[in-house]
Order: sequence, then structure tokens, then C-alpha cells
Amino acid sequence: MSDETLFTPVTIGDVELKNRVFMAPLTRNRARAEDDAPYEIHADYYAQRAGAGLIITEATQVTPEGKGYAWTPGIYSDAQIAGWKAVTDAVHAKGGKIALQLWHVGRISHTSLQPGGQPPVAPSAIKAEAQTFDGQQMVDVSEPRALETAEVKRLVNDFRVAARNAKEAGFDMVEVHAANGYLIDQFLRDGANQRDDEYGGSIEKRVRLLREVLAAVTEEFGAGRTGVRFSPFSEMNGLKDSDPMALFAEAVNAANEYGLAYIHVVEGQTGGPRDLAEGHSTAPLREAFDGAYIANNGYDRALAIEAVGEGQADAIAFGVPFIANPDLPHRLEVNAPLNEADPSTFYGGGREGYTDYPFLDESKAA
Repeated sequence: MSDETLFTPVTIGDVELKNRVFMAPLTRNRARAEDDAPYEIHADYYAQRAGAGLIITEATQVTPEGKGYAWTPGIYSDAQIAGWKAVTDAVHAKGGKIALQLWHVGRISHTSLQPGGQPPVAPSAIKAEAQTFDGQQMVDVSEPRALETAEVKRLVNDFRVAARNAKEAGFDMVEVHAANGYLIDQFLRDGANQRDDEYGGSIEKRVRLLREVLAAVTEEFGAGRTGVRFSPFSEMNGLKDSDPMALFAEAVNAANEYGLAYIHVVEGQTGGPRDLAEGHSTAPLREAFDGAYIANNGYDRALAIEAVGEGQADAIAFGVPFIANPDLPHRLEVNAPLNEADPSTFYGGGREGYTDYPFLDESKAA
């Protein structure tokens, strides 16, 4: 067994966790089609992965308007709360801890996925260069409409209620999704936000929605049980900013103001290269934040051990390796071979490619 720091307990905010191998949020498009609720297979899937120090669930929409892909779960209805309660109960029965990721996709949606076929909402009426899955095929996202200033308060309340629902569902923590080109990220970046009200223009104004959401969520769930996800340099879903270093320095300031337990940072391009452009670095963001720093993107065992051991991160969130290896923390600790993931079963379907990956045969451990 390894005595590396990666495999030792850590306290993140108010929550004690058994190791620093975290499960990253992974959209799998398996919610019940009729009500976007998780059900039995989700409880089995997450319970299998309860060896993680912290499971961060797949992104979960805070309102029907926040949906951007077919068969993704919500946290705004009684059926969804009940479905998630079964998940948290199953994870806790296995000794695990689990956080719900709170999500609104903004402009990354299609009218066919929106209530009443309405246009998606966004900070500005700028169509993204992106596609989504409508339940049959990949389609270009629809042109959004710009939110009225008065509507933003409603959005903030959607996050507040979602956090309240997450508490009812038994989650240990919540994570605000402010990454990967979705709604909060759209407000942050000048590539999507061309507003001239109090939510647009200067960096401080573009960070205002993030601040208001963090205020609402921490009031409901507690700052010591709340995190936020950023992807400072990612251009996922066609989103860019003219000065990401200055922008995300202010976003980290907001996280500090509300005493967040952690920031969860996608380093480099989401699901792509870790390389950063000249002048771009996550180090100042990590150093400026008062809580825990969770690193994500392209980590293998050696890189994760090095990053945590040298204090560059407090924990590492693994994505695809957790799909194929329900017992990933154990496999990493004993340096065992990993199962290979099957991309053809990543999205949609049932138990195949979801709950049927094998656990380690101890006779094959190194």
C-alpha cells in the first residue's frame, strides 16, 4: 500500500474525507426521460464509487430552463429530490461522501429541450459555436435571448432553492458550476456577456452574478460545505475572454468573500491539453484562494501524487478513469492496472458501460 499524501485523509471546509482522490462530475445522460430524475441505476453507480474521497455528481440542472442535454437530471422537483436521496443513502451506506453539482446551461441548449419550446436564456443574445444532444442526434444550439435585469434575481433564487433541495436529498456538499461555458461562465466572460447593466461591462460587474449565487447557496447549505468549479482558460462551448487572469483573480476573490470550502479548477482545455498560453497560470489563483484547491484535467497516478505531495493541490478530481474503474482510489493506491473506458457507452443507455465495469481482481494487483 502507498503512503503517498494523495491517499491520506483531508478535511475540506467542514467535511472530513478519507482520501484525496475525488470523482469529477461526469454527464452520463441516463436520467429518467419522463421527469429527469435519477433512479435505481444511479444509486448503484455512485455507491460503487464510494471509495472516492468525495464524489461530485454529474451536473444537475437547477430549473427546467437550465437543461441543455437530453436525459440529464434536475434538482427542482419532488421526484428528483427523492431520486437523489436514494443515491446519497446508497453512497453513505458504503462510507462515502457526495456533493451535488448545481448547473444552469444558459445558451448551451436547444429550443426542443426548453419549456414550451422557448429560446434558451443567456447574458446576451449571442449564439454559441457549440452543439448539444436533443435525444436523437447532435444539433447546433439555438440562438438565445438576453435575460432582462429583473430576471437575474429569479435565476439566483433557482440556485438557492436547488441548494435547499440538495440538503433535503442528503448531500454532504454542493458545487456551483461556473465552468465550461455554461450560464455563470457566460456572465463572467466578455466573449458572451455584452450587457450594459449591473451584470455586464467591467470585470466586477460580470462577476456579480457569481457573487449573488454564492451568497444564496452558502446561506442555504453553509460556506464550509460549498465549492465552485472554474475553467479559467478553457474555450469549451465556444467561450473566450480577453483577460482571463484578471477575471478569475476576481472570481477567486468572490469565492474567498463567501468562505467557500474549495475551488475546483479545470487546468487547460476541458478534456484536452493542459498546456497554457504564455502569461496564463493557475498558480496565482491557487495561491490567492483561502480554502482547498482541487485540480482537474489529464491527471494520471504519477502526476496526481506529485501535485498533492508538493502542495500544488489538496486533491485531484479524476473523470474518465472513474467511469471504467469504480474502485479507482484503491487501484491507484496499490498501483494496479486500470480498466479501459468504452466511449460508445459514455452517454445514454442503461447499465451497460455504467454499472458493469469490474472491480479489481486482487490477484492482478501489482
